[in-house]
This record gives sequence, C-alpha cells and structure tokens, in this order.
Amino acid sequence: MPLVLIGLGGFFGAVARSLVDGAVAERTAGAFPWGTLVVNLSGSLVLGILFAMTAERGILPAEIRGPVLIGFIGAYTTFSTLMLESWRLVEAGAPMIGVANIVGSSVLGIVAVAGGLAIGRVI
Repeated sequence: MPLVLIGLGGFFGAVARSLVDGAVAERTAGAFPWGTLVVNLSGSLVLGILFAMTAERGILPAEIRGPVLIGFIGAYTTFSTLMLESWRLVEAGAPMIGVANIVGSSVLGIVAVAGGLAIGRVI
C-alpha cells in the first residue's frame, strides 16, 4: 500500500507541476524558463517545511513522508527539466543564460529549503 500512495502522490505532483509551470510560462514568455524556476523553488520551500514538520518535529505523521515528500514533491520538482532547459539554452547560443539558470536555481533552491525548514520548525 505505501508504494500505491507514493504513486498517487507522484500523479498529483506531476499534474500540479504541469499546471504551475504552464501558468507561469503563459505570463512570462521569453528566453528564461521561469516556470521551471518557480516549480523548483516552491517545491524546495514546501519540502523544507514538510520535512521539518514530519522528520524533525513530529507534528505531522511520519506516514505522509512517502506519499507527500517522495511522491508529490518528487514528481513536482523538475531537476531533469532544469538541466535540459539549461542545455538547450547553451545550444541556442545563450550559454550565460543557461549557466544563470543552473546557478540561480541552485542558490535560490538552497535558500528556499532553508526558509522552508525555518518555517516548519516554528509551526
């Protein structure tokens, strides 16, 4: 049963990713993949919050870790897409934008996880 719940979490995470990425991309059409950045940062923030609330503080039941953290957040965040989009920017002759995408996502992702952990630790 835990694998089924992880799979269901993954289904909903993938759907959420598609909806968020699409909504952001519609509003920010251009060379930079803003939708992927928003998905990665929001996923990092929520992962930090939920990890702190389940693994560190025990506020939420440990049973949600698989379906929500592995399933939903795992499918929602988009590291492989980040890498593909960055490489496509390099191939399109915009290597600095590709590097900015990787560096910006990495630095801001760490900040989002730290922020999420801080929030989860005080809730």
